[in-house]
Amino acid sequence: MVSNSAVRVQGLWKRFGQQVAVAGIDLELPAGKFIGLVGPNGAGKTTTLSMVTGLLRPDQGTVEVVGHDVWRDPVAVKARIGVLPEGLRLFERLSGRELLSYSGRLRGLPGAEVDRRATQLLDVLDLSGAQHKLVVDYSTGMRKKIGLACALLHNPEVLFLDEPFEGVDPVSAQTIRGVLERYTASGATVVFSSHVMELVESLCDWVAVMAAGRIRAHGTLAEVRGQAPSLQRAFLELVGAQGREAGSDLDWLGGGTR
Repeated sequence: MVSNSAVRVQGLWKRFGQQVAVAGIDLELPAGKFIGLVGPNGAGKTTTLSMVTGLLRPDQGTVEVVGHDVWRDPVAVKARIGVLPEGLRLFERLSGRELLSYSGRLRGLPGAEVDRRATQLLDVLDLSGAQHKLVVDYSTGMRKKIGLACALLHNPEVLFLDEPFEGVDPVSAQTIRGVLERYTASGATVVFSSHVMELVESLCDWVAVMAAGRIRAHGTLAEVRGQAPSLQRAFLELVGAQGREAGSDLDWLGGGTR
């Protein structure tokens, strides 16, 4: 039976010492959508995604992904998700193709199927020419693309991406975007974090806005945007940044004076 929810979060808390990173959030993410988790730096996006994907244990609360509890049934969850985390660490002394082969075999896929999927992913992500090059020599955009290939190789039901376009050149970004749009068109779910509202507005069907460890708004793009002319304007109002003046106390800056 297919659930209508890709992710269900209830009462999720995470503290680091005296700092509250995530403050008791409740959130239900619909299946088959391109979902943006947006917020300013320090909002708690990465911490939330880390708890949802089983990389960080919450202090309180529960997380279910496609109907399976992340902490009670981690093997079932990890078989159904793909993750491209922030600060991606890869096996850098492997070539791109070797990395995919290793990842696929770790997932238990037959060798011939791994090779077939790897060839297709390398081609679609424009990495065929660099498939025998060591990952340590890959550019930022190439590393993001090979990381995405690893996350997609086992055909997960839900894909989690933390700032997937950060530091990526426009050509690589367009390639990544095309693959993700094709993936969601097949009925799968993408959840990605970002603080670039224009990108979220152009990609997402559904958005959750996070600030200071709490969910400030969630729903379809139109619902969250409301009467605001853009998602950027709605976002600034939701996080309390609307009308903030930049540089009002920097009268010494510019003009060539010292």
